[in-house]
Amino acid sequence: MQTWLVTGGAGFIGGNFVLDAVRRGVKVVNLDALTYAGNLDTLSTLEGNPAHVFVHGDIGDSALVAKLLAEHRPSAVVNFAAESHVDRSIDGPAAFVQTNVVGTLALLECARDYWRALEGEAKAAFRFLHVSTDEVYGSLGDTGKFTETTPFAPNSPYSASKAASDHLVRAFHHTYGLPVLTTNCSNNYGPYQFPEKLVPLIIQKAAAGDPLPVYGDGRNVRDWLYVTDHCAAIRRVLEAGRVGETYNVGGDAERENIHVVKTICALLDARMPRADGQPRESQITYVKDRPGHDRRYAIDAGKIQSELGWQPTVSFEQGIAATVDWYLANRDWVGRVLDGSYRLERIGQES
Repeated sequence: MQTWLVTGGAGFIGGNFVLDAVRRGVKVVNLDALTYAGNLDTLSTLEGNPAHVFVHGDIGDSALVAKLLAEHRPSAVVNFAAESHVDRSIDGPAAFVQTNVVGTLALLECARDYWRALEGEAKAAFRFLHVSTDEVYGSLGDTGKFTETTPFAPNSPYSASKAASDHLVRAFHHTYGLPVLTTNCSNNYGPYQFPEKLVPLIIQKAAAGDPLPVYGDGRNVRDWLYVTDHCAAIRRVLEAGRVGETYNVGGDAERENIHVVKTICALLDARMPRADGQPRESQITYVKDRPGHDRRYAIDAGKIQSELGWQPTVSFEQGIAATVDWYLANRDWVGRVLDGSYRLERIGQES
């Protein structure tokens, strides 16, 4: 049985990745600080499963990370741990630097020291996979797509912190030889996503009959990637990616934000019509744009497709319908996540 140390494995993408990895026969040591976006309810089906070892802790705790590496001897470290919401980074950038930059540095140092002490096949097989975002590339115009060679041009404190962590991962490979891999993904959506992000936020507010806030003119474009497709890409990069390389992961599903919102409204109208018979599109309210809001992201995933044979399998239409159905069927999960620290209010309005 392979063992992986997964950081941030109680969050949205990390939680989905851990659930899938354990189902596939991997032992996962799951290190998560359980900040507001980390939720053990996501992992409830793994309770009592010896293939899942949960550890409450921070990637910046070098003593703890070194202890876990020495005790469990993983063949890979998969780093999901990050502060990840742009709006929160506008309100409090320091936390993003602390976790995404300082924390990643500490994790890299521990992984380097652990890898150096390995021998033979174990040393040759070890990988450090860093999960990042397409937001490090900045904003696109009406045409073109991000490739792995697109220069970094981050425009928010969040994306700047992730760009810094990506640079550190690259540096640890070129300076120390650490066998690293990096993935930069487009916007994820699907089950277990904290309800501050666009898709779950709109589902909750639309179902409740509340106004649906859309930034600016709603024409900002994102490439949408269903979370299970992203997890499959990470697994594929882990098993066959070329050491030191970066792989862009996209869903080939560019949609304007307003299209996403209207699609969710239509799905909810079909599943639970409003008592007054009005369409949920009538709840849409345009609000002041986010400071520094990138206009368009689009991923060229040709490298991972041609080199590793990965491609998305879930269309946007399939994925968004499945996501709406999941949130409607799991309202208890949403209620427990919204513990009072976040009440679906707007954050990140400082300019």
